[in-house]
Amino acid sequence: MEMKSKTLLILYATQTGNALDVAERIAREAERRACTVVIRSTDDYDANSLPAEDTVIFVVSTTGQGDTPDSMKVFWRFLLQRNLGSHWLEGIHYAVFGLGDSGYQKYNFVAKKLDKRLSDLGATAVVEKGLGDDQHPSGYEAALDPWLSSLWSRLNEIKPHFFPKGPDFLVSNEELIGLPKFQVTYHNVDDIDSRLSTATDFKYLQMQIGRARSMSSGKVPHEKCKPDAFLKMVKNFPLTRASHEKDVRHFEFEFVSQVIKYEIGDVLEVLPSQSPAAVDSFIQRCNLDPESLITVHPREMENRHIDNNVNTLDVPIKLRTFVELTMDVTSASPRRYFFEVMSFFATAEHEKERLQYFASPEGRDDLYQYNQKERRTVLEVLEDFPSVQMPFEWFVQLAPPLKNRAFSISSSPLAHPTQVHLTVDVVSWTTPFKRKRQGLCSTWLASLDPEQSIYIPVWFHKGLLPPPPPSLPLIVIGPGTGCAPFRGFVEERAVQSQSGTIAPTLLFFGCRNENNDFLYRDFWFSHSENDGVLSEAKGGGFYAAFSRDQPQKVYVQHKMQEQSERIWNLLCEGAAIYVAGSSTKMPSDVMVAFEEIISKESGAPRESAVRWLRSLEKAGKYHVEAWS
Repeated sequence: MEMKSKTLLILYATQTGNALDVAERIAREAERRACTVVIRSTDDYDANSLPAEDTVIFVVSTTGQGDTPDSMKVFWRFLLQRNLGSHWLEGIHYAVFGLGDSGYQKYNFVAKKLDKRLSDLGATAVVEKGLGDDQHPSGYEAALDPWLSSLWSRLNEIKPHFFPKGPDFLVSNEELIGLPKFQVTYHNVDDIDSRLSTATDFKYLQMQIGRARSMSSGKVPHEKCKPDAFLKMVKNFPLTRASHEKDVRHFEFEFVSQVIKYEIGDVLEVLPSQSPAAVDSFIQRCNLDPESLITVHPREMENRHIDNNVNTLDVPIKLRTFVELTMDVTSASPRRYFFEVMSFFATAEHEKERLQYFASPEGRDDLYQYNQKERRTVLEVLEDFPSVQMPFEWFVQLAPPLKNRAFSISSSPLAHPTQVHLTVDVVSWTTPFKRKRQGLCSTWLASLDPEQSIYIPVWFHKGLLPPPPPSLPLIVIGPGTGCAPFRGFVEERAVQSQSGTIAPTLLFFGCRNENNDFLYRDFWFSHSENDGVLSEAKGGGFYAAFSRDQPQKVYVQHKMQEQSERIWNLLCEGAAIYVAGSSTKMPSDVMVAFEEIISKESGAPRESAVRWLRSLEKAGKYHVEAWS
């Protein structure tokens, strides 16, 4: 009889880090049961080796409209190969836990597809797939806790060889905590050679951000962490009335380093600045020296042969700069594991007990109320538990990473060759305990004064809205800030129309009130007149829905119904559909409106209309960019 591997493999595919958190939690629980585990990202694992495994646990998140995370694309393509056959994974056991958001139509689509594919390839499920839901009051952990307890009890029954110390053995938490994943080395000023320039030139700034961010992630190469460019704000003005509950702004930026070529439909990522006072308070609370010079390494690299080339990046960085550029201590809430580790370092008994309760399954809902619901920051949590003194290495591992924020670009490079424009909703809300909270990046951008020179590190990415050629007719739906990318589309077509012909564009915009939040009103109107891109003369049209200006709500889909004949005629001419905006209900309401219009105008049954739209999606002519 062949010896089965004694190692439990955990594979994760993450977009924002949640799936990694879940995978690490499963690994910790396995280690508590004396089980040997290996944890890998799907882009760091050769799918060819799957048949040689014994049991594999998959943790996968679903992004956007049912898409696989970037790190899973190659792995998933491999699994879909026809020649693998229905016996390829025979004898292999697996379990799938998915992370999704039931606000989307294709809820947890990736986990469901993966589960079906593994079983089609002959693998056997240990337990029914678990589906974590962002919309649940306790987040994905509401589904994870019960799923994990059935996973361990099933594995104990069918795979006892994983648990050499028996089904009831558990290592105490104290022994388990072990060492943090990162190691921090402190350097003397004399160690530093001339590589540490003090100039504020952009190359140096770029290197510094790249170094700090590649150290903190431990995995991502330095090149990927370096910003593509720096921008300086030249305009900052409100698009909504001051009395209105929403504050939406128009920002214009100039390139200050090199000019990056971008396209309409692209996305700009911004690294936000944290409040210097809050960063200082965090450093003080942790008894750290902000001026000390440090390098940070993943601990697992200790045993590896470190390539000499790597050391060129090991120029130490000031501790304060490292915290400021990589650790979100002022806006994001820490994870449950943060509270578990804090409980080891609490010296006051009542604090220790409360932290242990928060980290337990029984305390989960109370922790959710205290932490996520209130959006408590790392700094606020530390102030609530003054007896906790945790080594800096643990903070490097457990503080939420400072993430880039992504915005749809709302300008056309043809119209503004040296500029980038953004349309940003300045986020603010009140928590259940009536605490005022603000979005880190949008609030910071809104506070910037174009008269000052502040350099903003940015990255450019392809979005989900490919730039359409001038000859392609467009039907565009962009309510609220969803209109941002389409402002760029219209600007681009306006420039193109000066030298050639352009196809018609129908644009549907929606907001609450005509007088309060009609974003870019004059811009749309000017392009609807005098042979503009949206004018009747060019076969175009601009239609605005104001949901609150009359007793019954009027949304973009109602305006679409009114123009059903024009929409149908353009679709018959081969038009592409572009939809952007909030992900709650709008994208599916718009899809339903299209089904009704096609069915009504063509006289075909609803099923045919649905199939017709599916084929448009497949042909790359139905694009959705939605954000929550």
